[in-house]
Amino acid sequence: MPTLREVRSRITGVKKTQKITRAMKMVSAAKLRRAQTAVLAARPYAASMQKLLGVLAFKAGADADTLLIQRPVSSAAIVVVTADRGLCGAFNSNIIKAAQGRIEAEYSAFETAGKLRLITIGRKGSDFFTKRRSPVFRAYPGIFGRLSFQVARDIAHLLVGMFRSGEADRVEIIYNEFKSIAQQKIVAETFLPVPAGAMAPGARRYGAEYIYEPDRDSILAALIPRYLEFRIWRMLLESNAAEEGARMTAMENATENASEMIDTLQLQYNKARQAAITKELLEVVAGSEALSNG
Repeated sequence: MPTLREVRSRITGVKKTQKITRAMKMVSAAKLRRAQTAVLAARPYAASMQKLLGVLAFKAGADADTLLIQRPVSSAAIVVVTADRGLCGAFNSNIIKAAQGRIEAEYSAFETAGKLRLITIGRKGSDFFTKRRSPVFRAYPGIFGRLSFQVARDIAHLLVGMFRSGEADRVEIIYNEFKSIAQQKIVAETFLPVPAGAMAPGARRYGAEYIYEPDRDSILAALIPRYLEFRIWRMLLESNAAEEGARMTAMENATENASEMIDTLQLQYNKARQAAITKELLEVVAGSEALSNG
């Protein structure tokens, strides 16, 4: 049975840990509000751009740009978006597990033949696949501390270049989509070629004819890169908000668990203290009786 000093030391340690988890929860809550505002502001713009692109692509035809062309898949690239830090529950492990499952189910032959390019965004994903000696084609660690649109633009340019050169016939992105503070949804989306199905509803709904300047194909050629850049930006924002929500939930659970542990240790301390006092009383009574008998 632990001594009173050991139990008291454990109670002090758990209380210090509880202060840290409570502070981290408050920090995550403040970051989450900013991240959630950014996500909610980006979604309408992304939807409007998708509708406009759908109209242009529908009128111009799928051959208007090589980024719209579906071709036989002999090579692929997968982008895995994780966090830069831990202490956010199963946020990173779930996305890594989903990426591994996707690779094993769809791209194991490409991986064996060296035709799969793995791109990691976030330090946790980069560290995981590097330690397992998986070939990481390009890594973007440490970007969520100061998230900027230029990072999204660089990633989009890399993926577009790989697709146009034939290095990857299909590009998929696996990330966590923000649903609520306590809920994140793992999403695997085809990034390239630009999915025609995602744009078709907008094209059918807006069937009116417009006059384009300079011409429809030129506008489409200029719009597609912007659309892809913003898709990457929205995915980064979604993942960032989902990470802060997961961390806030994890720290809240840790704080509650610390409270329960403190109560348990306090009860254990009281029992040990009561047992020590009882022992001392018994010794005093035994000594008194011994003196009386003597």
